[in-house]
Amino acid sequence: MADRDRKLKAAVHSVDPRSGFCPQTKIFHSLRPPLSVPPISQPLTVVGHALSILRSSPPPVNTTALVDFDSGDSISYGIFLCQIRNLAFNLRTVFSLSKGQVAFILSPTSLRVPVLYFALLSLGVVVSPANPIGSESEIAHQVRLCKPDIAFVTSSTASKLSRVPVSTVLIDSMKFLSMMNESNLSNGVDDDAVDVKVDQNDSAAILYSSGTTGRVKGVLLSHRNLIAAISSVMTLEATADERETEPHPVSLYLLPMFHVFGFYMMIRSISEGHTLVLMRKFGFEEMLRAVEKYRVTYIPVSPPLVVAMVKSELVAKYDLSSLQILGCGGAPLGKEVVDKFHEKFPNVEIIQGYGLTESSAAAARTVGPEECSNTSSVGRLSENLEAKIVDPATGEALPPGHKGELWLRGPGIMKGYVGDEKATAETLHPEGWLKTGDLCYFDSDGYLYIVDRLKELIKYKAYQVPPAELEHLLQSNPEIADAAVIPYPDEEAGEIPMAYIVRKPESTLTEAQVIDFIAKQVAPYKKIRRVSFVNTIPKSPAGKILRRELIKHALSHGSSKL
Repeated sequence: MADRDRKLKAAVHSVDPRSGFCPQTKIFHSLRPPLSVPPISQPLTVVGHALSILRSSPPPVNTTALVDFDSGDSISYGIFLCQIRNLAFNLRTVFSLSKGQVAFILSPTSLRVPVLYFALLSLGVVVSPANPIGSESEIAHQVRLCKPDIAFVTSSTASKLSRVPVSTVLIDSMKFLSMMNESNLSNGVDDDAVDVKVDQNDSAAILYSSGTTGRVKGVLLSHRNLIAAISSVMTLEATADERETEPHPVSLYLLPMFHVFGFYMMIRSISEGHTLVLMRKFGFEEMLRAVEKYRVTYIPVSPPLVVAMVKSELVAKYDLSSLQILGCGGAPLGKEVVDKFHEKFPNVEIIQGYGLTESSAAAARTVGPEECSNTSSVGRLSENLEAKIVDPATGEALPPGHKGELWLRGPGIMKGYVGDEKATAETLHPEGWLKTGDLCYFDSDGYLYIVDRLKELIKYKAYQVPPAELEHLLQSNPEIADAAVIPYPDEEAGEIPMAYIVRKPESTLTEAQVIDFIAKQVAPYKKIRRVSFVNTIPKSPAGKILRRELIKHALSHGSSKL
């Protein structure tokens, strides 16, 4: 460790101030000021860190913390903090929950979910939220991965865990509400009374990702990972005078809270005293109505939503003048879309970014007008991160302007995949590097460009769809001899899953039957939405599907025969 530190210190002097690249180590360094994070030796949960930030510049106790757009219900920061303390106390005393235990959470977005997250994390309980619209088989797989000690569900999701041998608690019950609002704590007891000693390297969350290949994996994140994530500066800091004159920050959360960006941005926004407007289910016009009603200043979005705002005539019906920033991730928007957006919304800044569940969210982003004007890039490397561009064939680290697999190292990098040592070893290098599986390059000014995905995941809106999972299901159909799934471009969704099917002899299987066969077994975002019947699936001598050939065929020939 000492030798490595000396080498890094020596290399700092030769880091190119424009690109952040060090020729000696072949490492790209962040060009941003280093983060000020608590020393690793200090026992601290991500909730403890978030609330310490909140206390350093507290909003008035009657400031709205959370708003449920669907019902109109809201709670203030004063009530929110009290509910966290009450619930943590009751979870510890009633259910004997303690540090290191795992809580599986299967719930639609609601005002109670952030309270539950904060209460569990403050106790050192590992939270593991999953998509409530997932199928029973998908959820069973996630449960097998995280091995929960308890599950928090709602009346609408409880049946999906009916065959799982784990105790469940109904989040939407009156009992749970009373646990949030009542406890035996005296009014004079400090928050520390329901906190426990948790080291920053202790596990905090298991979030689900398709990883670099194959089926869903459980990404294990520590409190340190999440502390680093929420400490990352999302925008240029305003001066004290500007903060006094600017409107109160209001964020509209379209991202689900089981998603890494929704998860960490919820914690971060609360740490800064923002008001969070929550939507249970996305609707485009409902989003516009929410912006107008609650004077929303910030929305995290996907590229298709920006395209929709450019094209839709509905936007003219609503007052969107409060909107200041869109945070956009998933893929670069492109100059044409950004230019048209700014014609329509000249006062709204688009911040583009890139990240993974495995990196605890944002690994690169644009900051300020100059960086945001580079519309083909996802921005510059985030604070306290290092990167390599590695030739997939030779393993050689490459300089600016050369394409290779992006490797990342820093305090946000995951601990590993739970229950999957093989995938962890394949994804995490012994020296701490995360192999992202993405083909990228840096330019001479330190901007990161995403060229392609080595890992072949299909990006449907904000979701990741692994082709291998769908192929496995397709091949279980007795009328299907072989199958392959590829991403097909779609303006609204970004990409949709398209299946290439080889029917068995004499089969009369139709496109509708294939689509319906998959739809019954997966979450809605994983549905097959386009089918082409072929005589053979092109494969390499080793038997690997040649997806590139299928993608090229799909784009040039539509549904014609191979």
